[in-house]
Amino acid sequence: MFVSFEGLDGSGKTTQMELLRQALEAEGRDVVATREPGGTELGERVRELLLGEGEMSPWAEAALFAAARAELVENVIGPALERGADVLCDRYVDSSLAYQGIARGLGVDRVLELNLSPIRNLLPDRTLLLLVPPEEALRRKGGETDRIEREGGSFMGVVDQAYRELAGLFPQRITEVDAARPEDEVAEEIRGLVRELS
Repeated sequence: MFVSFEGLDGSGKTTQMELLRQALEAEGRDVVATREPGGTELGERVRELLLGEGEMSPWAEAALFAAARAELVENVIGPALERGADVLCDRYVDSSLAYQGIARGLGVDRVLELNLSPIRNLLPDRTLLLLVPPEEALRRKGGETDRIEREGGSFMGVVDQAYRELAGLFPQRITEVDAARPEDEVAEEIRGLVRELS
């Protein structure tokens, strides 16, 4: 199975993905956990470009994310699924749909079209959207910020609404999870949701 984790930075995506990885491995499953942008040498270099200093146009941003994603599918996600492993990914195409498609105004359909060929039409079996209020996400992050986060709380509010809109557009794939609850409660719900897939 292929499961992606989405949400604002500070929503607990990385933590919950790691907890799920541990639970699946404890059951004896072959699990590949990765992230984007990143997960490959090229992806990590693109990550530095995307999250570092400097300005970037929305389409350049979207195209760089798509390039890193294509490399990740080609070298990590695709081969793992082919050998029968479970794949967990911290962010995937829905990040681009939320951030560039909706929040930056490029359009969901246009950003999806930009991505589908590079990712060989490979979408997750389930996307877990971890929802926390933007102010809570910012509080959890502390002082850490990247280029996109430096746009501030108002932009994070727009992204939060964008994610909720995506959940309405793709309800068969995206499942909303209340991530403001204690970590173990969230992890237990996620294990239940994933059990339905396996």
